[in-house]
Amino acid sequence: MHCKCLNVCLYELESRLSAFPAADVIRPEIAALAAYHVPDAEGFLKLDAMENPFTLPPALQQELAQHLSQVALNRYPVPSYQQLKQLIADKLGVPAGRPVVLGNGSDELIAMMSVACAHPGAKVLAPVPGFVMYAMSAKLAGMEFIGVPCHADLTLDVSAMLEAIQLHRPAITYLAYPNNPTGTLFDTAQMEQILRAVGDTGIVVVDEAYQPFAPATFMSRLDEFPNLVVMRTVSKLGLAGIRLGYMTGHPQLMQEFEKVRPPYNINVLSQAAAEFVLRHVEVLEDQAAILREQRSALAAALAALPGVQVFPSAANFLLIRVANAEQVFAKLVQQKVLVKNVGKMHNLLHDCLRVTVSSAEENASFLAAFAASLETT
Repeated sequence: MHCKCLNVCLYELESRLSAFPAADVIRPEIAALAAYHVPDAEGFLKLDAMENPFTLPPALQQELAQHLSQVALNRYPVPSYQQLKQLIADKLGVPAGRPVVLGNGSDELIAMMSVACAHPGAKVLAPVPGFVMYAMSAKLAGMEFIGVPCHADLTLDVSAMLEAIQLHRPAITYLAYPNNPTGTLFDTAQMEQILRAVGDTGIVVVDEAYQPFAPATFMSRLDEFPNLVVMRTVSKLGLAGIRLGYMTGHPQLMQEFEKVRPPYNINVLSQAAAEFVLRHVEVLEDQAAILREQRSALAAALAALPGVQVFPSAANFLLIRVANAEQVFAKLVQQKVLVKNVGKMHNLLHDCLRVTVSSAEENASFLAAFAASLETT
């Protein structure tokens, strides 16, 4: 009897849940979106997320463990994060006197800017293919996203960008420097044209997530362009797990973005870990130098394979084009090697794969699996 009643109750509950009026509650543009998917990488050679393959030296790991053990987990963070901000300025090249705004990764910074700038009719503009979160955050904030296709060689179509700026007057224009998923380092003079074209009608966010691997930065140009925001993350430097991004720009603009920042958005463990590692940032910088060398070696080895096109990259990944990329990707998965299949992201990326540059050993393993995949496709 009890079992029968339970079954009836479960049926009624399931009926109510299945009849939940999502269409009446959830914004249609949200319901139409697909959730950001991260594949399970357990047991794989993981080369799909642009992570630093190196860990801290054992001695530093032990010091960090001791440091974290003393963190007061029962207390909220001090929301000013003044010590962390000062270390970021001192160690990562933020000009003296420039305010630093922190985010739970670059993703949160992008979301904060979207919320702050989402007045009625506001638009977001960026070259495409580009980082998916520019468009995603714009849509989540109720803004229209305008994607301007790059040239076939994945360089910036500055004429099309300038036309789009004139037509749409975007509140936010993103320029990833270098670009993800292509690795392209856009032409500096063309970016300057865009900054001047936007003028005081919007902001231009130069996203330098991959700055440790690039030969150039706009951080030193902040005084020239009041509409410039430089955004970075420590993820690619080797701290992806702590989720910490930062941005700087005109003090009044940063003050406005602070208003939409959640007051405790950087947790105390991330804060303590970042402060500790930034005091030893030369370790991460040495690792980045190794990865820059490995990027050149991997690019040369891939280009030597028949039918493989390697695009120039200033990041810690390489974009490659190969015939039947879908099948090659599937063959790599069978061999427990995970890269990013970007072929469906944009028509300019047809038959393209993106592979993280890793250690010499992991790069060699990838090359062997990739060559075998080409032979059997």
